[in-house]
Amino acid sequence: MLKKTQGLSSTPRTVKEEYRIIQELRHEFGFSLTEILPYTTIKRSTFYYQAHRHEAKDNQALLQTIKEIKQHNPGYGYRTVTDELHRRGIKVNHKQVNRLMREHGLLSRMYNRQTRKYDSSIGPQGKKTKNRLHRHFKTDRPYQKMVTDVSEFRYGNMGQNERVYLSPIKDLCTDEIVSFNISEHPTTDFVMKPLTELIKQRPALNYRMTVHSDQGIQYQTSIWCHTLKKHHIFQSMSRRATCLDNAPMESFFHTMKVELYYEQHYKTKRELIKAMKEWISYYNQERIKHKLKGKTPIEYRNLALGKVA
Repeated sequence: MLKKTQGLSSTPRTVKEEYRIIQELRHEFGFSLTEILPYTTIKRSTFYYQAHRHEAKDNQALLQTIKEIKQHNPGYGYRTVTDELHRRGIKVNHKQVNRLMREHGLLSRMYNRQTRKYDSSIGPQGKKTKNRLHRHFKTDRPYQKMVTDVSEFRYGNMGQNERVYLSPIKDLCTDEIVSFNISEHPTTDFVMKPLTELIKQRPALNYRMTVHSDQGIQYQTSIWCHTLKKHHIFQSMSRRATCLDNAPMESFFHTMKVELYYEQHYKTKRELIKAMKEWISYYNQERIKHKLKGKTPIEYRNLALGKVA
């Protein structure tokens, strides 16, 4: 460090070389600019001029990487983009990423779109269950708090009212869609399939699981209630006409519909179902989340299971 400082004044160097050494001394040893400049041949104004040129050059490279990330993940906000940059070994502050994305029109605006919600509570009413979660959605244990719901997805020409239905089950610890089913009809068998798959794949853990839903008629049937009871699973339901009681599931549907329908139109049922399955796979395996510390749902699940095992 001392040799490097002495070398600034004794050895002829270019302005770029002196700028590089000054930055090394500042970042590695914590020297201030006032302490270093007397040993150099450049003025303070020259240093800031060089700093501005280097920053502009670095920003161009960073902007190009951000554009590549957004091209593959159009739904990413600036915080998630920052997490992806960190995963690639690029250390950058989220404020700088936010500024670059804002200046170049890369911030996600598609989440302002509204989508129609399927109401599964219409029909004959059965047995209701109390709300066990009470909007306490946070947990550090996988397979402890699960939420589910049904939503419709449309395809074909406008006015034909052609649609399919999605019934996913989401883990509130990892945000992973652990199981799902797609069908033309939102029947009881339709929602039972992902529940059966969840029960089969859940590992042996020393705590009970809770499955939370709205008051849809499928979740009031005897087969749904008895299956949960048989496997020692707590049942929980949102209050009537209170969608915030199942906010994580509503949020997932909104994200999926916005990103799946973003400048897209599906003409056939096969095309739509294929896109839905591919997006859910992408969501679980590739789409990182800031909430999960920059990890994908499956990556976070594996870490969480390791901690509770």
